[in-house]
Amino acid sequence: MIIWKRFRVMLLALTFCSILFVLANVMLLPTKDKGTPFVFPEYIPLPQWRLSVSHPLPKPTKKQTEILLSQKHYRYLKEGLLLDIEMRYLTDGDVVKFLQDFNFISSSAVIRQREGVGYYGLGVDKQRAYLSACINPQSGSTFTVEQFHKKKDLYTINPQHLLSWLLNNKKLQDKRCLWAHLSIPLKDSSPEAAYQVLENAWFSWYKWWQLRFPKP
Repeated sequence: MIIWKRFRVMLLALTFCSILFVLANVMLLPTKDKGTPFVFPEYIPLPQWRLSVSHPLPKPTKKQTEILLSQKHYRYLKEGLLLDIEMRYLTDGDVVKFLQDFNFISSSAVIRQREGVGYYGLGVDKQRAYLSACINPQSGSTFTVEQFHKKKDLYTINPQHLLSWLLNNKKLQDKRCLWAHLSIPLKDSSPEAAYQVLENAWFSWYKWWQLRFPKP
């Protein structure tokens, strides 16, 4: 009986150590998130706007290719106003860095939050007003890398997600991001008036994509 108890304790200890080892490897070692190829649709409905054209974005640089999975450009028209939306599917969520690396925008943005949507950034560059945000796979949008990692880490330690990871061999950490960059020309309008146009379009755009986030 004593031998059996000792054996059971040793077995439990070995199992616990194995779980810790696997968890440490998943958390600390770099992972490749290149997953199943995702292709952006040619047409996405946007209330009050008419799609003018959709086409591929310029070929990414070697550095951009490391985190970029897919991309697409959409142009919408409403009462003579053109709305450009650049969509990129990436394995990172630092929108501030994306603006510098992809759009060459280094000016600071105004960060706003909308209940039921999340955080997004608004700014002006080269006489164009823009709105930029990362749509997260766990729902909600973020703008700064700190917001992105906080949301990702909270999802990682969620008991339901941990159980799903253990039972279904899913990735413990999900670092994917659907980066949306909306912009319109300022023309004779004020930045605040342009921001309102962008926000109205963004809330509808976010709702459509939040329900259709690519599967890993």
